[in-house]
Amino acid sequence: MKVLVIGSGGREHAICRAFRKSVRVSELFCANGNAGIAEMATCVPIKPDEIGRLAEFATTNAIDLTFVGGETPLALGIVDEFESRGLAIIGPCKAAAQLEASKSFAKDFMARHGVPTAKYVTAHSPGFAILELESGDLGGEDSPVVVKADGLAAGKGVVVAANRAEAIAAINEMAELVGADAAERIVLEECLFGKEVSLLMFADGEDFALMPAVRDHKRIGEGDTGPNTGGMGTFTDASLLSDVQLEEIAANVIIPTLRGCQSEGFRFRGILFLGLMMTDAGPKLLEYNVRFGDPETQSILVRLESDLVDICEAMLAGTLGDMSIDWRPGSSACVVLAAANYPAKPRVGDMISGVELAQAVPGVEVFHAGTSALTDG
Repeated sequence: MKVLVIGSGGREHAICRAFRKSVRVSELFCANGNAGIAEMATCVPIKPDEIGRLAEFATTNAIDLTFVGGETPLALGIVDEFESRGLAIIGPCKAAAQLEASKSFAKDFMARHGVPTAKYVTAHSPGFAILELESGDLGGEDSPVVVKADGLAAGKGVVVAANRAEAIAAINEMAELVGADAAERIVLEECLFGKEVSLLMFADGEDFALMPAVRDHKRIGEGDTGPNTGGMGTFTDASLLSDVQLEEIAANVIIPTLRGCQSEGFRFRGILFLGLMMTDAGPKLLEYNVRFGDPETQSILVRLESDLVDICEAMLAGTLGDMSIDWRPGSSACVVLAAANYPAKPRVGDMISGVELAQAVPGVEVFHAGTSALTDG
């Protein structure tokens, strides 16, 4: 079987590793890949947002299965394009991808289908967002508020403001932080309190299969300080969610979400990622992602013992409910080493050393994100 993975981060490196473990994969390609991925797959110089070129490559090279890593090609409709050409691909359609591509769409979807979430308002300009804050609907001047850019922002479009003044500053800076398009609309939310946890699953449109629960640490500084990032580290452990909590999440969040997608004319097939806050009143949904997280994937897939190809085929065939997926027991952790000045303006081009030493440690895997190899070795 020929498999194509789309993306160039540590997430895609982990996905490629999982496919490379399968005895069913004869050839593995990655567009556009990185230096680490190049050690296990053929890297293709096509960017993830070049949908037409990717479809042509998959057709010309008789790719049997394509797996989309990141959110941008999904929001652009890569699944719709591939399926129109008869190409097998894992990921949600463009309509379903709006659950991540638009925070306001996602919040309205939750409201329509009774998914528990934080109180919110959507503003169509920074000025209106400030007026909404000053109305007091989300609390007084000293109340914490969450400010979210509506569009895709690589995990950096969320600011948890300690008070109204910080929230106003975040609103005024949002366009500069994530780009004018992503910040065209702004979602304001009440701040929820509790323990945050992420729960990912494989979904075939009807059934789902849960992955190990994972916790992400997003802030750049030690002790959870500083601005949010795409993620500085994650860990998986069975203690993150009890069986009772998992049942509650399934009944109140997962099933209403999958049924809601069906009722709105599309089925969710692919990877569904729930960002949850476990409050005293029960689980509340913070956000949807419609693909594997980064760096959540790195700590999750190292525990996968079943064949990822078999899982993908079950998602495509709608037979996920008939399959048992095995995971290595225990826990796992991923620590991110980021470039200087991340997340504002990362410095690129620095040498990375010590990879071989890290890989020599038993139980340690090194996943590359956006790296390239020196031409002279």
